[in-house]
Amino acid sequence: MSILVKRLQYYRRILPAYLGWGRSQLTFWHDTPEPNPAATVHQLGEYYMQFSQKADYAGPHDADGIPLLDYRGQIGRQYNPIAVAQWGLGNYNLFCRSRSEERKTRFLGAADWLCRTLEPNAHGVWVWNHQFDWEYRSRLKAPWYSGLAQGQGISLLLRAYRETHAPQYREAATRALHSFLRPVEQGGVSFRDAQGNLWFEEYIVAPPTHILNGFLWAMWGVYDYFLATGEPEAQRLFDAAVQTVLANLQRYDLGFWSLYELSGTRLPMVASPFYHRLHIVQLGIMQRLTGEKAFADFADRWDSYTHSRAKRTRAVCYKGAFKLCYY
Repeated sequence: MSILVKRLQYYRRILPAYLGWGRSQLTFWHDTPEPNPAATVHQLGEYYMQFSQKADYAGPHDADGIPLLDYRGQIGRQYNPIAVAQWGLGNYNLFCRSRSEERKTRFLGAADWLCRTLEPNAHGVWVWNHQFDWEYRSRLKAPWYSGLAQGQGISLLLRAYRETHAPQYREAATRALHSFLRPVEQGGVSFRDAQGNLWFEEYIVAPPTHILNGFLWAMWGVYDYFLATGEPEAQRLFDAAVQTVLANLQRYDLGFWSLYELSGTRLPMVASPFYHRLHIVQLGIMQRLTGEKAFADFADRWDSYTHSRAKRTRAVCYKGAFKLCYY
């Protein structure tokens, strides 16, 4: 089978999920991005996004009720630590409002799963591994880990600790935080560029691609650790990452849409409509967390792009061309 035919088949398979048509293995990820107005920004409380649809994920689940994602084909049903954390965070938000025992069982079940599955990588850094190969720019070979998983796992564990005061949750969060203190070449998820900017990498690849949504979600885990513990090192990490985003946001702005990542490819990786909307929501939350007006300015600018049919069409065409050329 030719490379072109394989790419066309791949594109045909994922396009409905990226554009919101029908269900697929990506449906879990592509809920409607919504900020959580009940979240507090100076003390640990409800999570910053709603994740309500993810909280009611229809399945499949394992025997303990933990969600599995069906990637189909050779990958099949798999645990994804990011999905488990987001499912848990959504249920935590709903528990805070309802005090439902079912919601509590779900978010603590997710936290217990995170405690059980946190393990040292080849460098001795404690991470949540994905136990399946994944096609990115190059194949990510199992087991692989992610700065995004590290951040959101921390965010859930600290909320489980807040609710129960069970020490294993805080201990696991502290172990996971160490990944942000180590550069990628030493088994961590942090990267310093030539300008001294500090990045948290969603995918550990060389050269790094600086995926925007994953970076921002990872940052919130570091911020939550600071809120929960007052640890100065966590505050230092978060503040440095904030400055990185502020210094580089313009690089993600195409003038008609946002970029998914800074891939360095000749054809840029434009964000899908879902991820563009997610960026807007995340930047609005960043403004709340930091008070930096620039985040709100970019959120408003990127939101304005969504109201132009020509810009939306151009973005979808760019996205399709990128997928055909690079995947």
